[in-house]
Amino acid sequence: MTESPEPRGLLDVLGVAAVVLDSEGRIRFWSPDAERLFGWSSAEALGKFAARLLVREEHRDLVIRLFADVLVTGESWAGAFPVRHKDGSTRMVEFRNMRLTDTFGDLYALGIAADHATVQQVETDLALSERLVSQSPIGLALLDTELRYVLVNPALERINGIPAEQHIGNRIRDMLPFLDVEMLEGTVQRVLTTGVPLLDQFTVGRTPADPDEDHAWSVSYYRLESPHGRVLGVGISVIDVTERHRSAQAADRARRRLAVIADASARVGTTLEVDRTAHELAEVVVPDLADIAAVDVLDSALSCRRPGAPETGPELFRALAVEAAYPTEALDAADPAGELTMYGEDRLVTRCVHTAQPVIVPRVGAEDLRRIARSAKAAEQLKRAGVHSYLAVPLIARGEVLGALDLKRARNPLPFDEDDVLTATELAARAAVSIDNARWYQSVRNSAVTLQRSLLPGLPPHPPGLEIASRYHPAHGSSEVGGDWYDVIPLAGDKTALVVGDVMGSGIDAAATMGRLRTATNAFADLDLDPAEVLRHLDRITGGLEHYIATCLYAVYDPGRAQLRFANAGHLPPAVLRAGGRVGLVELPTGAPLGVGGVPFETTAVPFGRGDQLVLYTDGLVETRHDPIDERLAALVALLDDPARPLEETCDVLLDRLRRPEETDDVALLIARSLP
Repeated sequence: MTESPEPRGLLDVLGVAAVVLDSEGRIRFWSPDAERLFGWSSAEALGKFAARLLVREEHRDLVIRLFADVLVTGESWAGAFPVRHKDGSTRMVEFRNMRLTDTFGDLYALGIAADHATVQQVETDLALSERLVSQSPIGLALLDTELRYVLVNPALERINGIPAEQHIGNRIRDMLPFLDVEMLEGTVQRVLTTGVPLLDQFTVGRTPADPDEDHAWSVSYYRLESPHGRVLGVGISVIDVTERHRSAQAADRARRRLAVIADASARVGTTLEVDRTAHELAEVVVPDLADIAAVDVLDSALSCRRPGAPETGPELFRALAVEAAYPTEALDAADPAGELTMYGEDRLVTRCVHTAQPVIVPRVGAEDLRRIARSAKAAEQLKRAGVHSYLAVPLIARGEVLGALDLKRARNPLPFDEDDVLTATELAARAAVSIDNARWYQSVRNSAVTLQRSLLPGLPPHPPGLEIASRYHPAHGSSEVGGDWYDVIPLAGDKTALVVGDVMGSGIDAAATMGRLRTATNAFADLDLDPAEVLRHLDRITGGLEHYIATCLYAVYDPGRAQLRFANAGHLPPAVLRAGGRVGLVELPTGAPLGVGGVPFETTAVPFGRGDQLVLYTDGLVETRHDPIDERLAALVALLDDPARPLEETCDVLLDRLRRPEETDDVALLIARSLP
């Protein structure tokens, strides 16, 4: 017996045998599968009575009757019947019997037979497969080697929103053109070619089942093969993981929002500057919360003159900061930083500050853009930039509405939602407190600076025989002003008093003390007293000023004698630049600061000829936190290298080269040059 080929199809798996009997019941055809099923070779079977060969004696009468029915009536018969195998055993065989007639009118019976157990197993497997496919909650599809649908189960019908019969014979691109079909079909072809499955591939998109919302699926691809390796196509399983995807998105958004809030806590309000705080807020929200952000503050609130927010009427806003995540035409539509703009009552930002409530427009239309933009042209620019969602939240501090945080989305496809409102409101509330602190600080500081400047002399006078230049610079970033001052006082006999001083401490009280000392200095100078005597009187006055002490350098220039007379109360030494270029610090008795009391002061005379320059300054010019004072004084002397340089230019050189931005002390500087 030759070895049979390995089964390749369902009939081969079933091992279907064919047997033909003539009208007398003799075997006339015996297929190879019949030999495998019953054990008898064709030589042993052909010509034999089938009933005697295959049926035990107790079943023969029944078989003969069934055989006669098939031949006489022509009705087919199907069922399972016990058959005797060549090895003597009895096996149940599944039969399908029918009558055949040849061209001569002779009758035959054709029997199609297969092992009953095998048929039952195949039927069970098919039934189970059909149930699994049709009732599975997982979407299933079979594609042939041409990547055309040959099977789609009901679950995939629901996922795609397309009936199964419309899939059959079509490709993925025909059914789902709105997905990334190039990627999908490329994936299927790769699996078909390599046989390597791809499992749990994450995909997001929309189908006709729900065209307005994104859904997420986990898709697996695997090649289908027959038991003996013939490639049949590709199977695809699709699991809807939309809820899990949305939960993960919500959790990710929550993490991102917490990160933004944490970032804002560290980055917003680092200085007591309103503009800087506004820029920090705008930089924090872009791009995590918005593509374009603007911070607009009510001009009345910025000037600390807003008693209460009106509920009607237009509002005057000052734009403080504008940020975008990328170059966009929307920036041109925004109010430039520092510009004042009046917005009417119908504008959304005005409604935001009037109601002290967020204003959200998830999907912006043409009418909305006109209520957002400052002009019709700006509305067109926002439209071209793709702005599709808008959110404004009020900046509220201590119950007062200061302005609004204005947010827009263009590239970010998601509309603003309630979670975004909560995040923006939290950020705005934190920033509003910093802006409120900064605006009040700036108001108080501006008042103190105004007071201090009002107490300083105006333009330097033109005393006989002297050219004068002066500067006063308040401290960088300091919360309060200091008590530095300078003065030029005309005296009798064409003499001039040159004064520089520094009240220790800061704030309005220090500035007020400085004003009192300056007034007293002018009064004592009018008495034409010796410099040491002037400081003695000032020391006595300072001792009664609530624990304030001050340093002071008092000099009198006498053009008739070409001489300077100095007295020093704890101040840094002056510098003298001679007309010939020699420069140095004047060695003076240091003396005690004003207000210490009980320490005598001394007067020192120094020549001061034609073209010589005197430089008086306060410690804010030279003192730093990290450098030795001797090195800083040497740096000052080194910069006085040009006797012919204009005095105003010398002031600028000293301030630019010596004063450091991180230092928080004010500076008074006075330079005098002797004229012919």
